[in-house]
Amino acid sequence: MSATPIVVLVSGTGSLLQALIDASLDPAYGVQVAAVGADRAGTLGQARAEAAGIPTFVCRVADFPSRADWDAALADTITAYRPVFVVSAGFMKLLGPATLAAHTVVNTHPALLPSFPGAHAVRDALAYGVTVTGTTCHLVDAGVDTGPIIEQHAVAIEPGDTEASLHERIKVVERSMLVDVVGRLARHRFTVTGRKVTIP
Repeated sequence: MSATPIVVLVSGTGSLLQALIDASLDPAYGVQVAAVGADRAGTLGQARAEAAGIPTFVCRVADFPSRADWDAALADTITAYRPVFVVSAGFMKLLGPATLAAHTVVNTHPALLPSFPGAHAVRDALAYGVTVTGTTCHLVDAGVDTGPIIEQHAVAIEPGDTEASLHERIKVVERSMLVDVVGRLARHRFTVTGRKVTIP
């Protein structure tokens, strides 16, 4: 069976992307990273893709008259690579209706949704005083971290944890979960019924 093409979107260091690139080197994984897109030039994530020989593109909001124009251009650029689905791997821009209508997008979040959505999930979990947090893999919809949940893994909060130390432990689990979920989605496809995501 041929590998399933995906497009990965990044904004920063690309550690999640690197995990996917490394996994895709095994033909049995069943995934081909067809392209990597960034919302700004010069990211380490883009450099990781280029080092692996993967095509890259940059789509900056500032280069378009409106957010809607940026969203339409992003959707068209992604479509050119014909991915079966898209992975948002630390992509720090909210995707608009054009992209979400054209593509299924998989995202990870460093908390057990629906708890602690948004950009400061690790900080918020510590501030709230929970003893367990974790990471969630979900489909992206028009809300902020509100899409159907695919998989979740818990991470215990340890005495003396800082935002940085806790986030590092979450990232280890997050990378492993994303690699597993993306591989299964690529090899087996999936269905979405309401808020339930089923992977055969």
